[in-house]
Amino acid sequence: MNKFSFIGNSEINSIEELYKQYQSDPSTVDEQWQKFFEGFEFAQKNFPVNSQNGELFDTEFKVINLIEGYRKRGHLFTKTNPVRTRRKYSPTLSIENYDLKKSDLNTVFQAGKYIGIGPATLKDIIDHLETTYCQSVGAEYMFIRNPEIISWLQNKMEPVKNIPTFSDDERKHIYQHLKQAVGFENFIHKKFVGQKRFSLEGAESLIPALDAVIEKGAELGIEEFIIGMSHRGRLNVLANILEKPIEDIFAEFLGEEYDEDISLGDVKYHLGYGNTVTTDKGKKVRLNLAPNPSHLETVGPVVQGIAKAKIWGKYNHDYNKLAPIIIHGDAAIASQGVVYETIQMSQLKGYRTGGTIHLVINNQVGFTTNYLDARSSTYCTDIGKVIKAPIFHVNGDDPEALIYTIQLAMEYRYTFHTDVFIDILCYRKFGHNEGDEPRFTQPLLYKAISKHANPRDIYGDFLLEKGIYSKEDLKKLEKEFNQYLDEKLDVAKKSEKLHIKQFLIEDWQKYHHPETEDFESSPETGVDKKLLKAIAHKLNFPPKDLKFFKKAEKLLNDRNEMIKQDKLDWGMAELLAYGTLVAENRPVRLSGQDSERGTFSHRHSALTIEDSDQKFIPLKHISEDQAPFHVFNSPLSEYGILGFEYGYAMAVPEGLNIWEAQFGDFNNVAQVIIDQYISSAEEKWGIMNGLTLLLPHGYEGQGPEHSSARMERFLALCANNNMQIVNATTPANFFHVLRRQVYRDFTVPLIVFTPKSLLRHPKCVSPLDELAKNKFQEVIDDDNVDIEEVRRVVFCSGKIYYDLLAKKEEFDAKDIALVRIEQLYPWPQKQVDQIIEKYPNTKRWIWIQEEPENMGAWTFVKEQFKHVNIQVVARQASGSPAVGLHKLHVLQQNEILGKIFRKCTCELKNKYCGLQCVEGSSRLEINKQHTYL
Repeated sequence: MNKFSFIGNSEINSIEELYKQYQSDPSTVDEQWQKFFEGFEFAQKNFPVNSQNGELFDTEFKVINLIEGYRKRGHLFTKTNPVRTRRKYSPTLSIENYDLKKSDLNTVFQAGKYIGIGPATLKDIIDHLETTYCQSVGAEYMFIRNPEIISWLQNKMEPVKNIPTFSDDERKHIYQHLKQAVGFENFIHKKFVGQKRFSLEGAESLIPALDAVIEKGAELGIEEFIIGMSHRGRLNVLANILEKPIEDIFAEFLGEEYDEDISLGDVKYHLGYGNTVTTDKGKKVRLNLAPNPSHLETVGPVVQGIAKAKIWGKYNHDYNKLAPIIIHGDAAIASQGVVYETIQMSQLKGYRTGGTIHLVINNQVGFTTNYLDARSSTYCTDIGKVIKAPIFHVNGDDPEALIYTIQLAMEYRYTFHTDVFIDILCYRKFGHNEGDEPRFTQPLLYKAISKHANPRDIYGDFLLEKGIYSKEDLKKLEKEFNQYLDEKLDVAKKSEKLHIKQFLIEDWQKYHHPETEDFESSPETGVDKKLLKAIAHKLNFPPKDLKFFKKAEKLLNDRNEMIKQDKLDWGMAELLAYGTLVAENRPVRLSGQDSERGTFSHRHSALTIEDSDQKFIPLKHISEDQAPFHVFNSPLSEYGILGFEYGYAMAVPEGLNIWEAQFGDFNNVAQVIIDQYISSAEEKWGIMNGLTLLLPHGYEGQGPEHSSARMERFLALCANNNMQIVNATTPANFFHVLRRQVYRDFTVPLIVFTPKSLLRHPKCVSPLDELAKNKFQEVIDDDNVDIEEVRRVVFCSGKIYYDLLAKKEEFDAKDIALVRIEQLYPWPQKQVDQIIEKYPNTKRWIWIQEEPENMGAWTFVKEQFKHVNIQVVARQASGSPAVGLHKLHVLQQNEILGKIFRKCTCELKNKYCGLQCVEGSSRLEINKQHTYL
C-alpha cells in the first residue's frame, strides 16, 4: 500500500496528482480535500514560497497522513474497557511513526481544515483527534466503500469531537434509567436468592441505551420496534423498557402453574412481550420483544422476518416507520453462524428491513471462556464489516457516550437504511448465572470486577461533581424505588396463576388455538372452474411484447395444453393454488433456494425476459386488486432463512407463507428453528404460526443426502396438534392443502413432503374438476378393488404409491387395496377406521414405506393402529437413509414391492393371483384350498 492510499482513489499516487485533478475540476475531489487545497492556495498567495515553506508544505501531507491514521486505527487505542487494560497494538499513533517531530507540535498546519477546526497547531490537531477517536467511543468506519457515508460520519463526529452535551434534566433522565436498572437487579438478588435470572449487572447502561434508541427513533418517525435478545438482561428490559408490570415478573419467580391457555410454558427469561409506550415527548411507540430459546442468536432472523412483514404490510414499505433491534452477547455474535446468515440477508430485496440496530452486551467472556479463546477476530463485531456497516465500541461505564453513539446510529440508520453495530464494553458481575462461580476460570477478571462500582453509582458520583444532585437526593431516589418494588412484590404474592401474554396478539385476534375436532375434516377449498381457467390463462399467456427463452415458451404452451386436455401436473396445480389465493386477496410468499424456478425445474413462477436480467412474474398480474405475491430465491442458507420466514409468517396470519428446501434433508441445517419454534412455540409461549414447509422427499436412487426429508424427525415432534404433516400424492390434493392453510380460523405449521419424480409422472395428474369441487382428502381409498375379495390392505404415503400402482395394474390385483395416508398428523383416525370397516375379509394389514424401518413414518404409524395388527414392509434398518448406487437402490425397491406382490408358482406362475400357491396346483384347487397371505 502506498503512503498516499488515504486519498481514497487507487489511481492517484501522490498529492501532486490529486492537486492537479482539483485544479482541473474541484467537484471531482472530496469535500475535505477541497477545503485543504483552498487553504493551501490561500497560503501560497499570502506567504512567499521558500525552501522553509516548501518543507512545511511537505509536512502538511504528513499531518494529513496522521489524521487518516487516527480515523483508521484510533479505535485500537481507546479508553473503552471498564475493567481491563486494553491489548497493545503496533504501530501506535505516535507522531514519530508518521515522520513528524516534537518540534512540529507548535507549528500551524492547514491540515486542521481537514477535520473541521481550521488552521491549527499540530498539538491542537492531535488533541482534537485523541478526543474524537481515542476516548470512550471507538469508531470503525474507514473500511466502508461509500465516500458519502464516510464523509457523513466524519462530519457528524469530528466537529463535536464525539463529546456529548446534555442538559441537567437530560442527565437526571439518564440517572433515572440507571437507578431502575441497578435497583431492579439488586432487589431481585436479595428477594429471590439462588434463583436464575441472568442479570444485567455490569451492563446496566443497556437500559438508558435502549431508551435512547426509542426516543431518538420516535423523533425520526419510527412507530414500532421489533426487539430480539437472549436471556441476559431480558427481565430488566421487560420491566424498564417494555414496561411489563413488575408484579407479573415477580409472580413468575413465585408461580407454580400457568392458566389454561398454555400447556407447558417456559422460563421467565425466554418470554416475549408487547406493549405500547409513550416517549418523553408524548409519542406512542409499539415495542415487541420476541420470545427466544436458549439458542442465543436464533431470534435474530425471526425478528427480521417479523419486521419485514410489518414494513411491507402495516407500514406500506416505509422503512422509517419500523426498526429492528438485536441485542447480542459478545461470544455469540462472534461465533454463531446464524449471525452471518442473517447479516447476509440485510441488503437483499426480499429480506432487507431498512437497517438493524445491533447492540452487543460485551461481557468479555462467554460462559467460562476468555474472549481471547472465543474468537480469532480483533473484535466480536467484526462480522459487521461483511456488509460495510459502521461499528462503534463504547465504554459501558460512560452512559453519556453510549447515548450519544445511539443517537448518531439512529440518524445513520434513518439516512442510509443499513445496519449499525454498537459494541458496549462492560462486564458480567456474576457467573453465567447467579449460581455459577466465575472465579474458577477467571480469577483476575473477577478480582477486578468485585472492586468495581456499578454504572449507576459511577454516574451518580459524576452528577455529584456537577452539582446536579446531592448525596441525600441520590439516597432518597434509591429508597423510593426500593419501596415501589416492595409494593409490587406484595401484589405478586397474591397471584394464583401465571398468564403469558400472547406475542403479537394484535395480529392474531381472529384466530383461536385449535382443538382435536378442528382437524377431523377439511373445509371446502374448491374454486369455480371458470375462475381456474381464467387464472390459468393469465399464467400461460404473458404479454405478447415480452420475449422469453424458447424452452420457457414451450413450457407455457405445454401448460396450456394441460388445461385443454384436463390433465394438470403438480406445478400447474401449485401455481393455480397461488393464483386463486391472491385473487381472493390472500397474500402469498414463497422463499427458498431456487424457489422461483424450483429445484427440479417444475415451477417457473418467474420468467426471465430474453437477453436481459429482468423477470416477469405472472402471479403478480392476476388482477388489479389482487393480494401481493412474492417469490424469492433465497441465499444459500437454511437456518437463517427458515427463521426469517417463521418470523414473517408470525406477522401475516392471513397469508400463505412458504419456505421451500432445495432438497428435503437440508432442513436439518435449520433444526433449531424446527425444534424451538415450529414444533414447540405454541406450548411454550402461546404463539400461533401458519408457516408452510415444502420438503422434497422420495427415493429415486439419488443417494443418502437427496432421498429423505427425515419424516421421522417431524413425526417424533408431533403432539397436541402442534403441526400438520402431509405427504400428498395428487396435484389436486396439494392444491387443496395449500388453500386449506389459510381458510380456517386457526393455523398451525404445515409440513409438506413434496415429490421429485412425481412432478413429471404421467399418472400424477388431476382434472380441473378435482380442483373445483373437492377439498383436501386426508385419506384416499383404492377405487379399483373387489371389496369382498380384498385380503390385503396396504397403507402407504407419498411417491411409493405409484410404484405399487404400476405393479397392481400389471397383475390386475383387485384383491389388494392400496390406501394412501395423505395426512400423517394429526392422524386421520376416523377416516382410517372407516377404511378398516370397509374391508371385512382382510387377513393382512400392511404399512409399506421406502425408508428404512427405523426411519420414515413407521415408528409413528404403528402406534396409531390400535384395532388391527399392522405389519411393516420397508428397507432394513440403517444409519444412513439410502444407498449410494442406483442399481442397488433398484434392487431394494423391487424387494419391498415384491413383498406385496408375490408371483404364484402354479399354472398362473407368470401372473399375480394373490395366493401362496403350491407348485402344480390348478386354479380350482387354489380357489378351494389355499389361504391368502
